[in-house]
Amino acid sequence: MRNKARRSPARNARGGAHRGGGRCASALWIYGRHPVCAALTNPARRFHRLLLTREAEAGLGDGLPGGTPGREIVSAREITALLPEGAVHQGYAALAEPLPAVALDHVLGRLADAPKACLLVLDQVTDPRNTGAILRSAAALGAAAVIVPDRRSPSETAALAKAASGALEAVDLVRVTNVARALETLKGAGFWCIGLDAAAPVPLGETDLSGRIALVMGSEGRGLRRLVAKGCDGLAALPMSGPMESLNVSAAAAIALYEAARQREARSPTPKPG
Repeated sequence: MRNKARRSPARNARGGAHRGGGRCASALWIYGRHPVCAALTNPARRFHRLLLTREAEAGLGDGLPGGTPGREIVSAREITALLPEGAVHQGYAALAEPLPAVALDHVLGRLADAPKACLLVLDQVTDPRNTGAILRSAAALGAAAVIVPDRRSPSETAALAKAASGALEAVDLVRVTNVARALETLKGAGFWCIGLDAAAPVPLGETDLSGRIALVMGSEGRGLRRLVAKGCDGLAALPMSGPMESLNVSAAAAIALYEAARQREARSPTPKPG
């Protein structure tokens, strides 16, 4: 039997009530078709509620993984009341716990035998929409993880999950205490750390990105911090023409990830015909 959600006062996207009247202080609302459907297929997610409109329920289908809460069929207006102003939910919302923390050592262990692994390191990129968009590009272009500092980087929020469009469930978001020290750890694991810097004399396209690569991106405006840039094995620039001097960090990350993916593919051995 389906449970119908009662009308609730507006809440922000972090936290909210779950069935039984308690409060999930750490939980966040994930909303939108792609983010919710991706979260439902992630066994690492813990859910408290799943709210759907009738139309969204029809699009979701019957198969749900074990541990998913019962569907609550509600109106679009009831979902809107629980989310931030202007949230585009498409009739899908799930109240879930943040994903468990992923350690850098765990990622490096998983990639120990990967000769062409690609990682992305973000140095103080603070906008959750940019981080979410970067996660989406990382998922699309084969990056194994996105590494961010514990401080001065966005926590897992509804805005980040929405911008990632499901990629938060597919790409590890790794938090480290110190980015410069993390680069030393990456270099010790055989990664070539390339920082993107508009003033670098070498274009990114002329840099070898075909092996174990960590692309290091700085914040908009300030770019890479001095110690982070010093910790890179090399710096490269995205060639710019026209009146614009720089790109949004998420756009720059997408271009860099594409170039790395292109080089990995181009330098892969061609299989011999059978």
